[in-house]
Amino acid sequence: MEKEKIRLTQFAKSAGCAAKLSPQILSEVVGKLPRFSDERLLVGVETSDDAAVYQISEELAMIQTLDFFPPMADDAYTFGQIAAANALSDIYAMGGEPKLALNIVAYPNCLGAETLGEILAGGADKVKEAGAVLAGGHSINDEEPKYGMAVTGFVHPKKIWKNKGAMPGDVLILTKPLGTGLINTAVKAELASEAAAEKAVESMTSLNKAARDVLVQFPVHCCTDVTGFSLAGHGLEIAKASEATLEIWVNRLPVLPEALSYAAMGLVPEGTYRNKRYQKPDILFGEGVCEAEEDLIFDPQTSGGLLISVEEAYAEEILKALKESDIRTPFAVIGKVLEKKSTYMEVKKAGGKS
Repeated sequence: MEKEKIRLTQFAKSAGCAAKLSPQILSEVVGKLPRFSDERLLVGVETSDDAAVYQISEELAMIQTLDFFPPMADDAYTFGQIAAANALSDIYAMGGEPKLALNIVAYPNCLGAETLGEILAGGADKVKEAGAVLAGGHSINDEEPKYGMAVTGFVHPKKIWKNKGAMPGDVLILTKPLGTGLINTAVKAELASEAAAEKAVESMTSLNKAARDVLVQFPVHCCTDVTGFSLAGHGLEIAKASEATLEIWVNRLPVLPEALSYAAMGLVPEGTYRNKRYQKPDILFGEGVCEAEEDLIFDPQTSGGLLISVEEAYAEEILKALKESDIRTPFAVIGKVLEKKSTYMEVKKAGGKS
């Protein structure tokens, strides 16, 4: 008799980065924590950046990050790959290179050792692909499986990418398509097509290494990776830290196949509604932006792409270099940076009215 295949998503209340706490709750709590001062701490909590950065010497700074979440894929090996790619992404988003990783595991004993081994194997293979070293970790028993990593990387102190520094006139480039939260929700409901699920997995398992390796050749003004707080949320972090307004062209966004269809069907993750409640007051939506497109803007991404702000003069050369690189995901210029207006973000059709 064939052994019944375990569906990991059936053990999860939320999928991937959609499991993040409400940005409103985090903002309230983090704002009350004591502030730590150290002249070598180059990036802390002030602008909600992707990772912490601590200067070691004049030539070297250490990047530290931690990320974990419940399954968004039923296959254990695939879940491990996605969780590792997501954790490694924060290092790339700071302009750095990952060097050391530690596993973080919460796992129900009832699922057995084989499934856990497959999760860890998926993570280990992504660490190897990144050129880093996996050196242990920590595990606990939990009713809901969760997996991720603490990752350490390095960067030159004068070459750190931060989520501030966007300049009026810059263009915004996104290196992966949106819609993973919508498709993961459809997968969990057993309503996603096989083709849509495969494209989402391909995007989520892809490291941001290839994009980072291209972008370090250009004078990037700022960078973040788009994950659980959505394109809207992470874009707003850039806008607020840079004291600017971001104009997003909804009809130029790279989008995973069928994601907008699932949004129109109401297959929207809970994280989308949390993001929308907190972020929408800072956003002006233009004429012709439909509800499904709004949901896409607020969709929590898992292992999303890099969002960079760079001088428009470099855009064509960057797109050409990305096309000629090993990057496997769609990418595009998705908007531009404006002088600060009454709102921090405007979402519109390219060429349309605000």
